[in-house]
Amino acid sequence: MNPPLDVPWPTYLRLGTDELRRRAEIGLASLESCELCPRQCRVDRTRSPNGVCRTGRRARVSSAFAHFGEEDCLRGTRGSGTVFLAGCNLGCAFCQNHEISQGDQGQEFEAAELARAFLELEAVGCHNVNWVSPTHAVPQLLEALAIAAERGLGLPIVYNSGGYDSVRTLGWLDGVVDIYMPDFKFWTPACAERYLGAPDYPEVARNAVAEMHRQVGPLEVDERGIGRRGMLLRHLVMPGLWGESAAIFRFLAELSRETYVNVMDQYHPDHRARRFAELYRPVTDRDVRAALAEFHRAGLYRLDRRRHSSCR
Repeated sequence: MNPPLDVPWPTYLRLGTDELRRRAEIGLASLESCELCPRQCRVDRTRSPNGVCRTGRRARVSSAFAHFGEEDCLRGTRGSGTVFLAGCNLGCAFCQNHEISQGDQGQEFEAAELARAFLELEAVGCHNVNWVSPTHAVPQLLEALAIAAERGLGLPIVYNSGGYDSVRTLGWLDGVVDIYMPDFKFWTPACAERYLGAPDYPEVARNAVAEMHRQVGPLEVDERGIGRRGMLLRHLVMPGLWGESAAIFRFLAELSRETYVNVMDQYHPDHRARRFAELYRPVTDRDVRAALAEFHRAGLYRLDRRRHSSCR
């Protein structure tokens, strides 16, 4: 499927830098009593990084590079321009990148420095700018995008999140993000509370995914197979939790049978997973086959099975 030829792309070019700045200013003002994500810490992030995400006024960046481990439709032949934000609002017990998401790694970037990183990714030929774990840094990213767009940035934006996103915050990204790529980890509050410390995660993720889909629809690709616009979703198969997968797939099929899903099989017990006996083993072929059977039973058909290294 190709996007309509009369739709300007990337979409943020239609908004213009003045509108990007306006949205950034609204978001930055909200940091004084932060309710940017569903945690609603209400700390003053302009003075202290004491919220769950441990990020203050400036975004913390772990790395920015051309990543060839993402889905084929993102990495293409020249890589996806990933910007890994340090910090996270989830705190998954099994996080494979916990040093970045829950540790102290990452360097604070001023808006101009972050804009320069976007432009450098474009200069090396990346197909997109891929914001990884961006939920807690949306205002700072918008601030940097306004600068980069004014300096000629022309790459689409990928919003690559853990799915624990506020619909209000996602509203600031309407017309900015070309490709949404959320995770959807758990369906039941009991699992979400046990492994994420967020019993409201399933409801939040459902609302967030529905809003993302409303903004951009199912994934569209160009003649090369490179993603242009739309939503694709990642679901990590967990040991024995086939029921969680089945419920998530049914929800996605109700949203649209054209939903593009990466059913991921690279789970392994990491970080604090040893505290949970049921999670302290890798997934088996049986786990994966059971999840894939539920995927097809739900009526979905756009499937990606590529392994990748980014995880939140």
